[in-house]
Amino acid sequence: MCVENTPPPSGRLTRRGVLAGAAALAGTSAVLAQAGSPAAASGGAPEAARGGAGRGGADRGGAGRGGDLVVEGGTLLDPATGEVTEDAVVVITGGVVRAAGSRARLGNRVPSGVPVLRAHGRWVLPGLVDAHIHLNTAAEARDAVRKGVTSARSGSTNFFQDIAVRELARQVPEQAPRLHAAGVFVTPDLGDTLLADPELAPLARLRDGVRSPEALRRVVEVNLARGADTVKTRVNERAGLPEQDPLTQVYDHEQLSAIVAAARRGGKGVLCHSYSEKGCHDAVTAGIRSLEHGAFVGERTLHEMRRRGTYFTPTLTAIAGLADSPDPVLAERGRTYLPVLKRAVLAAHELGVPLAAGTDSSGGAVDPVGGEVVLMHAAGLPALDALRTATTGAAQLLGLGSTVGRLARGHAGDVLVVDGDPLADPGVLTRPAHVVRAGFQVQAA
Repeated sequence: MCVENTPPPSGRLTRRGVLAGAAALAGTSAVLAQAGSPAAASGGAPEAARGGAGRGGADRGGAGRGGDLVVEGGTLLDPATGEVTEDAVVVITGGVVRAAGSRARLGNRVPSGVPVLRAHGRWVLPGLVDAHIHLNTAAEARDAVRKGVTSARSGSTNFFQDIAVRELARQVPEQAPRLHAAGVFVTPDLGDTLLADPELAPLARLRDGVRSPEALRRVVEVNLARGADTVKTRVNERAGLPEQDPLTQVYDHEQLSAIVAAARRGGKGVLCHSYSEKGCHDAVTAGIRSLEHGAFVGERTLHEMRRRGTYFTPTLTAIAGLADSPDPVLAERGRTYLPVLKRAVLAAHELGVPLAAGTDSSGGAVDPVGGEVVLMHAAGLPALDALRTATTGAAQLLGLGSTVGRLARGHAGDVLVVDGDPLADPGVLTRPAHVVRAGFQVQAA
């Protein structure tokens, strides 16, 4: 949970060669060399109305090209309004939705000679957003898309692999979700991440680790120089390691404020790994953009989150997964934390705190974000509100509300086709029948 160790890059990796070096780590070289790649061969416009993900930001001038596709005959669900349209048609050109609605209303706006995905008897909705996922390899990125994740926010990687995955998404959109990269974790003990960039090496001299304002700024600044879209830090130890106590605080309010200030100077927000009541409160009042995990977040902190517009990404999937661990400490932790976290999620929803779905998938296993929607619903959210945490809500968190999370004109041509009504059974989201990424059909998992 929260970043598995992966081998360091070649010593030949330099700041100037960041994308090439990280791409090798993520395995993108082999992917881009695949013969007959639809993205490489097709024409059309960039993958989203305003392009793909570029250095230092997502969806700002893309290199990849989207596909053309008509999805017809299904029942279209708009998460923003809850509107349901029978016998719907979605027209995607160049990876962008050009029209969506009932067949009768669209009339002659449906082009001929374009590939057609027939969705009769099925439900059609936008591709899902995973707001907390660790994508270290091209295989993990592909698996995420096949499970319905067409947009995502990284929860950090050890050696900037997520920045390469972001580039992969630009070049071959059907191979990776459009991604907001977090770069490397701002944490007291960087471990082998010290090898991720020569600028981090001097921090190895610090006896107490990355704790001083200068050291904290250094890690944030290296992330920003590498082109991170957001900054990831922690206030508590990890829940997924039995030798650690997730209620132990590792950064105080002043240190968290230094991280937030450094990120803001670069125009970026901060997501913060948090568990304890005081830790959550310190993180929120320090100015973070989103609270991650947050099992023991208190009522006063939830009120503060609502006031500030701070998002809550509870990663119920990861906490539920602890309960199935063969390690007795982790299993007990999961059984104890999950009901507490569900109550916190419901309290947050009732107070109007914005929620975002995230699986915290890492270590080679990608959990379907549809399962997070199921757990949100089980926590007490109405099905439509639970769905919004993985569509419109998460899209707003990523700053992509105008292009992601709906199938409306000008939005990304990312589509999920499922065998049933997700408002009656959110579980259908975990088993997509078809996935479309930027107008390209992807084999569903």
